[in-house]
Amino acid sequence: MLATTGAVVVASLLHDYGHLQHDEGEDVASHGVDMRHEDLGVIKLKTFFGPEILEPIRLHVGAKRYLCHKSKTYIDGLSSASRLSLEIQGGAMSDREGAEFESNLYYKSAVELRRFDDMGKVSGMKTPTLESFYSLVLSFVVK
Repeated sequence: MLATTGAVVVASLLHDYGHLQHDEGEDVASHGVDMRHEDLGVIKLKTFFGPEILEPIRLHVGAKRYLCHKSKTYIDGLSSASRLSLEIQGGAMSDREGAEFESNLYYKSAVELRRFDDMGKVSGMKTPTLESFYSLVLSFVVK
Protein backbone atom coordinates (compact mmCIF):
# COMPACT_ATOMS: atom_id res chain seq x y z
CA MET A 1 0.00 0.00 0.00
CA LEU A 2 1.17 3.52 -0.72
CA ALA A 3 1.98 6.05 1.93
CA THR A 4 -1.34 7.84 2.23
CA THR A 5 -1.31 11.51 1.44
CA GLY A 6 -3.69 14.12 2.75
CA ALA A 7 -5.02 14.52 -0.78
CA VAL A 8 -6.01 10.84 -0.93
CA VAL A 9 -7.77 11.17 2.41
CA VAL A 10 -9.73 14.22 1.24
CA ALA A 11 -10.57 12.57 -2.09
CA SER A 12 -11.74 9.51 -0.17
CA LEU A 13 -14.03 11.61 1.97
CA LEU A 14 -15.57 13.28 -1.09
CA HIS A 15 -15.48 10.51 -3.69
CA ASP A 16 -19.23 9.73 -3.61
CA TYR A 17 -20.36 13.36 -3.51
CA GLY A 18 -21.84 12.87 -6.98
CA HIS A 19 -24.45 10.54 -5.51
CA LEU A 20 -25.89 13.60 -3.77
CA GLN A 21 -26.19 15.45 -7.08
CA HIS A 22 -28.99 13.41 -8.63
CA ASP A 23 -32.54 12.62 -7.56
CA GLU A 24 -32.57 9.00 -8.66
CA GLY A 25 -32.25 7.46 -5.21
CA GLU A 26 -29.71 5.10 -3.74
CA ASP A 27 -30.87 2.03 -5.65
CA VAL A 28 -30.38 3.48 -9.13
CA ALA A 29 -27.95 0.66 -10.07
CA SER A 30 -30.64 -1.93 -9.36
CA HIS A 31 -32.56 -0.33 -12.24
CA GLY A 32 -29.57 -0.77 -14.57
CA VAL A 33 -28.65 2.91 -14.62
CA ASP A 34 -25.16 4.36 -14.22
CA MET A 35 -25.52 7.95 -13.07
CA ARG A 36 -21.75 8.54 -13.58
CA HIS A 37 -21.59 9.87 -10.03
CA GLU A 38 -17.82 10.21 -10.29
CA ASP A 39 -18.24 12.81 -13.04
CA LEU A 40 -21.14 14.57 -11.31
CA GLY A 41 -19.03 14.94 -8.18
CA VAL A 42 -16.06 16.36 -10.05
CA ILE A 43 -18.28 18.85 -11.89
CA LYS A 44 -19.64 20.17 -8.59
CA LEU A 45 -16.30 20.13 -6.73
CA LYS A 46 -14.02 21.58 -9.43
CA THR A 47 -14.36 25.17 -8.22
CA PHE A 48 -13.12 24.14 -4.78
CA PHE A 49 -10.34 21.61 -5.40
CA GLY A 50 -7.41 20.90 -7.68
CA PRO A 51 -6.50 17.77 -9.63
CA GLU A 52 -4.88 16.00 -6.65
CA ILE A 53 -8.40 15.72 -5.20
CA LEU A 54 -10.53 15.68 -8.35
CA GLU A 55 -8.66 13.11 -10.42
CA PRO A 56 -8.75 10.27 -7.87
CA ILE A 57 -12.48 11.00 -7.46
CA ARG A 58 -13.00 10.93 -11.23
CA LEU A 59 -11.01 7.69 -11.49
CA HIS A 60 -12.40 5.77 -8.50
CA VAL A 61 -14.94 3.80 -10.55
CA GLY A 62 -12.18 2.96 -13.00
CA ALA A 63 -10.05 1.87 -10.04
CA LYS A 64 -12.67 -0.73 -9.12
CA ARG A 65 -12.73 -1.99 -12.69
CA TYR A 66 -8.92 -2.00 -12.71
CA LEU A 67 -8.64 -3.96 -9.46
CA CYS A 68 -11.11 -6.51 -10.81
CA HIS A 69 -8.92 -6.84 -13.90
CA LYS A 70 -5.75 -7.27 -11.82
CA SER A 71 -7.16 -9.69 -9.25
CA LYS A 72 -9.98 -12.17 -9.66
CA THR A 73 -10.09 -12.47 -5.85
CA TYR A 74 -10.88 -8.76 -5.64
CA ILE A 75 -14.20 -9.40 -7.38
CA ASP A 76 -15.00 -12.09 -4.82
CA GLY A 77 -14.71 -9.52 -2.03
CA LEU A 78 -17.15 -7.05 -3.57
CA SER A 79 -20.57 -6.58 -2.06
CA SER A 80 -23.55 -7.56 -4.20
CA ALA A 81 -24.28 -3.85 -4.79
CA SER A 82 -20.68 -3.25 -5.93
CA ARG A 83 -20.85 -6.26 -8.25
CA LEU A 84 -24.06 -4.94 -9.78
CA SER A 85 -22.63 -1.46 -10.30
CA LEU A 86 -19.41 -3.00 -11.70
CA GLU A 87 -21.39 -4.63 -14.50
CA ILE A 88 -23.26 -1.42 -15.24
CA GLN A 89 -19.96 0.52 -15.24
CA GLY A 90 -18.35 -1.76 -17.80
CA GLY A 91 -17.07 -4.78 -15.87
CA ALA A 92 -13.43 -5.61 -15.29
CA MET A 93 -11.01 -3.72 -17.51
CA SER A 94 -9.37 -5.34 -20.50
CA ASP A 95 -5.58 -5.50 -20.74
CA ARG A 96 -5.63 -2.43 -22.98
CA GLU A 97 -7.88 -0.49 -20.58
CA GLY A 98 -5.69 -1.52 -17.63
CA ALA A 99 -2.54 -0.26 -19.36
CA GLU A 100 -4.29 3.00 -20.25
CA PHE A 101 -5.48 3.39 -16.65
CA GLU A 102 -1.91 2.85 -15.37
CA SER A 103 -0.69 5.66 -17.63
CA ASN A 104 -2.73 8.21 -15.67
CA LEU A 105 -0.66 10.24 -13.19
CA TYR A 106 -3.33 9.74 -10.51
CA TYR A 107 -4.10 6.05 -10.95
CA LYS A 108 -2.26 4.96 -7.78
CA SER A 109 -4.15 7.55 -5.74
CA ALA A 110 -7.42 6.33 -7.27
CA VAL A 111 -6.57 2.72 -6.37
CA GLU A 112 -5.74 3.76 -2.83
CA LEU A 113 -9.02 5.69 -2.61
CA ARG A 114 -10.85 2.57 -3.80
CA ARG A 115 -9.14 0.49 -1.10
CA PHE A 116 -10.32 3.02 1.50
CA ASP A 117 -13.82 2.85 0.01
CA ASP A 118 -13.76 -0.93 0.44
CA MET A 119 -12.54 -0.62 4.03
CA GLY A 120 -15.30 1.88 4.79
CA LYS A 121 -17.95 -0.72 4.08
CA VAL A 122 -17.08 -2.71 7.20
CA SER A 123 -20.14 -2.57 9.42
CA GLY A 124 -19.45 -1.13 12.87
CA MET A 125 -15.95 0.09 12.02
CA LYS A 126 -14.78 2.88 14.32
CA THR A 127 -13.79 6.00 12.41
CA PRO A 128 -12.84 9.57 13.28
CA THR A 129 -15.62 12.13 13.16
CA LEU A 130 -16.18 14.06 9.95
CA GLU A 131 -15.35 17.23 11.88
CA SER A 132 -11.87 15.89 12.64
CA PHE A 133 -11.05 16.21 8.91
CA TYR A 134 -12.22 19.83 8.60
CA SER A 135 -8.74 21.42 8.67
CA LEU A 136 -7.34 18.87 6.25
CA VAL A 137 -10.16 19.43 3.75
CA LEU A 138 -9.77 23.21 4.03
CA SER A 139 -6.03 22.92 3.36
CA PHE A 140 -6.85 21.63 -0.14
CA VAL A 141 -9.48 24.22 -1.04
CA VAL A 142 -8.29 26.25 -4.01
CA LYS A 143 -7.85 29.86 -3.04
